[in-house]
Amino acid sequence: MIKSVHHVQITIPKGSEDAARQFYCGLLGLKEIPKPDALQGRGGFWLQVGDRQVHVGVEDAVEREQSKAHVAYLVSDLEAYRKMLSDKDFKILDGIPIPGYSRFEFRDPFGNRVEFLQTDNE
Repeated sequence: MIKSVHHVQITIPKGSEDAARQFYCGLLGLKEIPKPDALQGRGGFWLQVGDRQVHVGVEDAVEREQSKAHVAYLVSDLEAYRKMLSDKDFKILDGIPIPGYSRFEFRDPFGNRVEFLQTDNE
């Protein structure tokens, strides 16, 4: 029986951890958590998002810009994120409407698709 999702992993090009930390921790405000010692030499870093984790791994020769794969973050002020990202010249794409949510998507600096959602009753 699957009980829940523990973590998801995204990838960035090798050697771009500092830029990824600036984006995910600095701009988006996510919290970095320690990786286990046994995994330190593999590059990347881990983030805590609520009661789940996002693992940022390193991987070259990946066509991230072509993939539909993504992480969707539930946020409390969708329009503030839209403005912040637009002000930083990220291309915002409105997603196909789904009942009960407002949402948009964009590509992170490494080409990963990212979705932000807010429940319509917030």
